Amino acid sequence: MAKSNYITREGYDALERELRYLWKEERPRVTQAVSEAAALGDRSENAEYIYGKKRLREIDRRVRFLTKRLDALNIVYPSPQQAGKVYFGAWVRLEDEAGEEQVFRLVGPDEFDLRERKLSIDAPMARALLGKQVDDEISVSTPSGEQTYFIVEIAYAPLS
Repeated sequence: MAKSNYITREGYDALERELRYLWKEERPRVTQAVSEAAALGDRSENAEYIYGKKRLREIDRRVRFLTKRLDALNIVYPSPQQAGKVYFGAWVRLEDEAGEEQVFRLVGPDEFDLRERKLSIDAPMARALLGKQVDDEISVSTPSGEQTYFIVEIAYAPLS
């Protein structure tokens, strides 16, 4: 399945900050360290030189990826017409059959992080939530079987 090209403003800004940091701070620092290590002589047994070159390749790969990805992304801003329904960027409070509550935000695949309660729009649960309203019930197939959730609250600002 192809990744969606949607992202929130906050997610886009975070990727831009990472790109700027890598290009303006990390890469020049590592380049300087590699130059200093190269000046020490024999490069074949120089761990600082070998590691530095490897790190430069990693930085360059990530910079290329971020540059291309940022060009392909579409920033999605919530619209007033979305109020009351689950769409991209929504914060959703769910309750499972046991009465346990969870809060998730539907975000793009480039910014999902379950520790921060950010759920990729491409995830099965997010797909099940799209277009739903408060008090709607959704079912999601999980490795442990079919799970049912009830939508308790929807907002386009963070829920506590």
